[in-house]
Amino acid sequence: MLIYAHRGASSDFAEGSKAAYEGAIAQGADGFECDVRLTKDRQIICYHDRNTARLSKIDLEIAKTTYSELKEKVNPYRFDQLLDLAIENKKDLVIEFKHPVPTGGLVEKLTHKLLAEKANEIKKSEISISLISFSYLATLRNLKSGYQSAYLVQSKILSKINPAPIIGPSIKLIRENPEFVASSIKKGKKVFVWTVNNEEDLRLCEKLGVSAVMSDNPARARKLLGYS
Repeated sequence: MLIYAHRGASSDFAEGSKAAYEGAIAQGADGFECDVRLTKDRQIICYHDRNTARLSKIDLEIAKTTYSELKEKVNPYRFDQLLDLAIENKKDLVIEFKHPVPTGGLVEKLTHKLLAEKANEIKKSEISISLISFSYLATLRNLKSGYQSAYLVQSKILSKINPAPIIGPSIKLIRENPEFVASSIKKGKKVFVWTVNNEEDLRLCEKLGVSAVMSDNPARARKLLGYS
């Protein structure tokens, strides 16, 4: 089972930051999970929330603020920088597209364009790229990218409309419905579970045949599972 760093090694560093992703490398993560949004001037940054209020003392709406303003105030990590880091260190990359956003599907379009520009480097590094979202429409757009995609769900009902080769259930759904994994695998789907941190949940996912989990502390997850 692969251990991906959820917003980097976010239990030890500021989530989504350069330090968090460099920390994930040091912790032996198999790959990175990141959230992407567009700034006012259409720069792709790694940021989960629609604004900066939770992670800083400043309240700026990502979609209404330029990258230069954000860099000065909160210094977000650009997605192209994370992509280069993943390629250089041969770490898989799981990219989550946040919705709804004012620019609609533009964030997917620009991310797909960047991935296409880096296609040769990605291929040479042999890393896996996965595009994920809670948005059904975004998932449909991601299916056209040439990379594997996943539909994120918190209920079994939504999983029935999953058009992607990967299903991304929450750990809560798996705890309550462990048979969900076997059912998904039987349908030919890979299963990526979020966010998995404690030993009981990690061992449950491993036992059920989950392909990958998103964890805030990759080093601890690997230690608990006895991975070298």
